[in-house]
Parts: sequence; structure tokens; C-alpha cells
Amino acid sequence: MTFSAAKETGGSRAVPVGRKGGGAVADLLRNGTFIVAVLYVILFVVNAALQSKALNINSVTNLVNNAAPLAIASAGQALIVISRGFDLSVAGVVSLTNVLIAAYPIKGPLGALAALAMALSVGGLVGLVNGFLVVKLRMQSIAATLGTMIITQGLALVILDAPKGSVADWLADEMTDRVFGYVPVAGLVVLAVVVLWLIARRTDSVVGLYAVGEDEGAASLSGVPVQAVRMKTFVAAGLLYGLAGFMLSAQTATGNPNAGTPFLMLSFAAVSLGGVSFSGGRGSPVGAIIGAATLMLLQKVLFSGGVSSFYTGIFQGAVLIAAIVFSGLISKLGSRRGMT
Repeated sequence: MTFSAAKETGGSRAVPVGRKGGGAVADLLRNGTFIVAVLYVILFVVNAALQSKALNINSVTNLVNNAAPLAIASAGQALIVISRGFDLSVAGVVSLTNVLIAAYPIKGPLGALAALAMALSVGGLVGLVNGFLVVKLRMQSIAATLGTMIITQGLALVILDAPKGSVADWLADEMTDRVFGYVPVAGLVVLAVVVLWLIARRTDSVVGLYAVGEDEGAASLSGVPVQAVRMKTFVAAGLLYGLAGFMLSAQTATGNPNAGTPFLMLSFAAVSLGGVSFSGGRGSPVGAIIGAATLMLLQKVLFSGGVSSFYTGIFQGAVLIAAIVFSGLISKLGSRRGMT
């Protein structure tokens, strides 16, 4: 019996060829990216109803700027989760890149380019270390990345022992501005990440990523270079964490040694909300990006509705659980229909 290829939908696992899973509508409802996109649209409409200025260009730009760092970090986390791993170092990388950019600001566009190179270098190096610990030393990903998170958080505190410092004006102004007066620069950065994923997803490395997440043993027997795939995945995730720290620095315009702490739980929440399975082998970074944007929009909706910020986490958790339960019910319903 043959099976379909690895899934990006975030729905049920590979379905045997020849069995129908409930039709096109059921397939859409099992698509985690589609579900979270619909949820985002609903929240956006609610936000527009609650806030009269929600649709003006400044409000949209602020919304994109606020969501971009978490969206990029969540895309990196999604890669690790798809490979059936966990990466806690996201918090440390974001914090370390943030304080480095704030502690050593370089003026002008060349300075911004240097800051970006520094952020990517830090993220890529941490990802390489994570990959070495997991691939070569056979450490569990959660243990290895916990160690690198503690180290990077410690380094961030050594550089800045408290929130202070300032990001170069050009970086803070231009990266949070708009192109041609309408298109947020942060949105273009996120779009670039999406485009890169759409280009890469048909490559052998990404196909191998899904195969490793689905069944590492079977992938190895099929000729997939498992170690190389895992190493590349950790490095790619680290690069995205570095980029997220760069974008966060532009948004906050200051340094904070604990800036990345919220990213730890929120990136996992965004990944799950976006339909990426923690059991590996299915989902998409695009879903995680939309999941992150949805979480940030939910915060804004709650604020517009007059809900205290103390309740934000409760509502985010409730929405996350509801989306996962709904997706699971649809998947089970489709599987039952496919068996009949």
C-alpha cells in the first residue's frame, strides 16, 4: 500500500492512496494554515469593529511591526518541530542579538547591514552548536537547546545587565517605516521569508525534513541524509531567530537582556495554532507565521475591547486549545469517512 508525500497542511497524517478523506471541504478544514488564516480574518474584522482607526495605514503598519519578530521566530521554530524536535534557544538568540545591536549601534544603512550580519551570524552559530549537540553528540533536542538558551541568555545579561542602550536611528526608523508610503518594511521582510520557504519546499532538503519528522528510521533506509537534514534545519532556524532579534531591535529601539523570553512560549503557541504537529512530519512555517500574527492580533483585539492585559494569556491559551481541538475533530471525522 502506498502513502502520499509528507504533509504541509497540518492536518491528518499521510492517507493511503485510494481512500478519500471527506472531500475538498474536509481537506480545507483539516488544513491548519487555512484554519488559522480564517481565524485571523475573523479577529481582524472584530478589531475593525471595535476600533474606528483599525484600517488606517498607521494602525496596519503598527500591527505588522508588532507581529513580524514573533512571526519570523515562529517560522524557525516550525522547522524544528516539523523535524520532530524542540528548540528552546529561540529566547536566548533573540535576547542576545537584541542587546548586541543596542550595545554596539552603527549609524546609517551600512550600520544596519552590519547589525543584520551580526544577528544572522549569532543565530547561525547557535543553530550550528544545537545541530552538533543533537546530531553528533546524540543529545535530546530539548536538553541541548535548553543549554544553549541558558548560555545565550547569560551572555545577554553580561553585555547589558538591565534594559538600556539604543538602536541606531536609521535602523529603528527605516525598518519600521513604509515603502512608497503604504507597504510596511517589516511586512516585506516576513514576505521574503515566506517566498524563500515556497522556493525551498520542493528541494531535497525540505522533502527530507518532512521525511525525517514523519519517520526518521524509514527516512534513513530510504537514503535521506538524516544527520545533514537535522544540521541544516537547526542552522536555518537559528538564522531566522537572529533575523527575529534584528526586527525586534528595530521595533523596540532599545536593548533588553530578557527581550526574547516571551518568544519561548509564544513561538510554540504560534506553531501549534498554525497547524504544525508536535509529533513531526506535517505543517508549514507559513502556518506558524499566520499563527504568530493571530496571537498578536488577539492581544490588540482584547486591548481594544477593554480587557485587562492580565487576561491576555488566558484568552490566547483558550483560542489555541479551541483551534487544536477543532482541527483534531475534523481530522478524526475525515478519517472515519475515509474508512467507510
